[in-house]
Amino acid sequence: MTNQDKQYDENDICPIKNTLSIIGSKWTLLILRDLADGTKRFSQLQKSLQGISPKTLSSRLRELEKEGILTKKVYPEIPPRVEYSLTSRGESLKKILRCLAEWGKEHFNNG
Repeated sequence: MTNQDKQYDENDICPIKNTLSIIGSKWTLLILRDLADGTKRFSQLQKSLQGISPKTLSSRLRELEKEGILTKKVYPEIPPRVEYSLTSRGESLKKILRCLAEWGKEHFNNG
């Protein structure tokens, strides 16, 4: 940010704060990273996110669905099959993920 950027006080709407209220929870960016590659099932996400509990994964997925970031599709099969994919709003977060990946490559690849 530059000196010309507005400083936000607690009564202002801060776009960074608002964005972090949706994607700032632990595991959320990694869930988005996985869904950026395409539709995934719950078990695929859990396997990719080693260390996340099923309860936490379910909670994060519900929060992202509520915010319109992802969609949940339930197939009427036995056992039920559930798939998660990004909405267009979720797709718009890919640019944030790309920037984070680029920064990580630049600062962590050789050290």
